[in-house]
Amino acid sequence: MHIAVVGLSHKTATVNVREKLSIPEDQIQGAIAHILSYPHVEEVAILSTCNRLEIYFLASSLDAGVREVTQYLSEHSGLSLKELRPYLFTLLRQDAGLHLMRVAAGLDSLVLGEGQILAQVKNMHQVSQKHKGIKRILNRLLTQAITAGKRVRSETNIGTGAVSISSAAVELAQLKAAERCEAGLGSAKLADHNVCILGAGKMSRLVVKHMISKGGTNITIVNRSRERADKLAADFKGQADIKVALLDEMMAKVGEADMVFAGTYSMEPLLDKAKLESNLAGDKNLMLFDIAVPRNIDSDCNDLDFVQAFNVDDLKAVVAANQATRRRLAEEAQGILEEECGAFDTWWHALDTVPTINSLRSKIETIRTQEMEKAMSRLGAEFADKKHQAIIDAMTRGIVNKILHDPMTQLRAPQNNDDRQQAMETLCTLFNLEQAKAS
Repeated sequence: MHIAVVGLSHKTATVNVREKLSIPEDQIQGAIAHILSYPHVEEVAILSTCNRLEIYFLASSLDAGVREVTQYLSEHSGLSLKELRPYLFTLLRQDAGLHLMRVAAGLDSLVLGEGQILAQVKNMHQVSQKHKGIKRILNRLLTQAITAGKRVRSETNIGTGAVSISSAAVELAQLKAAERCEAGLGSAKLADHNVCILGAGKMSRLVVKHMISKGGTNITIVNRSRERADKLAADFKGQADIKVALLDEMMAKVGEADMVFAGTYSMEPLLDKAKLESNLAGDKNLMLFDIAVPRNIDSDCNDLDFVQAFNVDDLKAVVAANQATRRRLAEEAQGILEEECGAFDTWWHALDTVPTINSLRSKIETIRTQEMEKAMSRLGAEFADKKHQAIIDAMTRGIVNKILHDPMTQLRAPQNNDDRQQAMETLCTLFNLEQAKAS
């Protein structure tokens, strides 16, 4: 069996390509079932976020498994294999495992050290378990990756500062407000801007949090469900003047705003050129920040003179400002990831020893049982009661366990594959373990 990952991210594909491959959570179950139906895929886990789609899988044949998963991505996206391949990356074996740990630690994120991705990896683990996509191997790999992500956050300072797409969007808004102020087009202070946020999910919550931390207090949340929007507003009560509106009021609230942040799960754009043109005055100056994939704001909004529209790819300039410090911290984190990756590799390779260990235990246990029965028959009725049998049984089990302890410990110990294989062959030969040899 072999581990691999096939996918694409903000490093390999633009947002318009990524949104074609995005898999909403309510479609993950079907995607897992589809991929598991391929003949060479044994386990699968899917990570779909605004910046990446990655499919981790365990395959009986690497080449065939990669072909099958790539074929699925082509069918799902509607892109031909020829169109799709330039955007995909494929990592195999240890490289795939180390990549997952880098992702969980935020080292592969658009914003280096981003904290939200660890929660997304945890969710991938839970969803994959729920829909029976993963078994023993990928379950262990995902668990190890989550441990690695937690260690990086607790043992380094890489998570300090603006470490999410939402926080980078607020920083970009602050930067653009300052630029407009220099051009004589308004205030540089976020407190002087009316902010409208479309959606009340996790990303919108982070926008509210970071907007308040930067001084923005005039905030309106527009959401499909009033209950969820009210809860989000209540969580920040006393920190900002937060109003709530429903989607049928969206255009009116956008018209009152200077900045709009869109982070909903809508599969279609909520704002486009036609809507803005027909609902907003031509002298309006509006900045739109789309932090969703698929996009909530159509790219044609930039055709309007009074609109500046930004998507997740435009956040790269903001991210670059703090990259030097974060790169140094990333180097510290790399050592932690290599430790965790090594721990997983040791565990996985030790699975090779299980048939030999089981065969040895079975043979020794058979001998122990036979010899114990002979001894009990010789001792006669005087020692046939349960108390004496239990004492002799415990004594013989203890002898067997002590004899087997050292060879089993040595067999499971970290070592290269050749040494481990040689040790297993030696054990099979010395104890004549024909079943283990065959397996």
